[in-house]
Amino acid sequence: MSGKAPRTAVGPGFAPLCGEKANALILGSFPSPKSRAQSFYYGHPQNRFWPLMAELTGEPVPAWEDLAAKRAIILNHGLAVWDVIERCTICGASDASIRDAVPNDLAALIERLGVQAVFCNGTAAGRLYEKYALPLTGLPAVTLPSTSPANAAWSAERLRQVWGDALTPFVNKE
Repeated sequence: MSGKAPRTAVGPGFAPLCGEKANALILGSFPSPKSRAQSFYYGHPQNRFWPLMAELTGEPVPAWEDLAAKRAIILNHGLAVWDVIERCTICGASDASIRDAVPNDLAALIERLGVQAVFCNGTAAGRLYEKYALPLTGLPAVTLPSTSPANAAWSAERLRQVWGDALTPFVNKE
């Protein structure tokens, strides 16, 4: 296979991270191998998602292994996190390699939580949302630059600016 990771069937992904209500839903494409190993969203130690969410909500940056603190950031601030895809075949962590995608029921979650805005973490999540969910939800998503360490073109400061401008109006500040 010339150095490429083999395509494997994976899933289901994680249950949605949400309370009873959410102002905004943040979507990834599908959990990476590092996230699946940690059994939690954005589990790669260099992913900038959790430091970014901490800054935008005014919370301390959680330790990589502190899943309770990560949950609290989302639940205490009117947010929800999930993935567009429930199961698929994929090569390693390559979103571009996703095939045989089975989407999560985003329309039901959005309705149940009263979500006002959807944000996609990266272009792959945005494309997948448009293909599988937008026709059912009717709620357009804002695609934000990926927090993945593979997105080195975006500095932490640039991510904070763009994500902050988009997400801050939907973050409950206590």
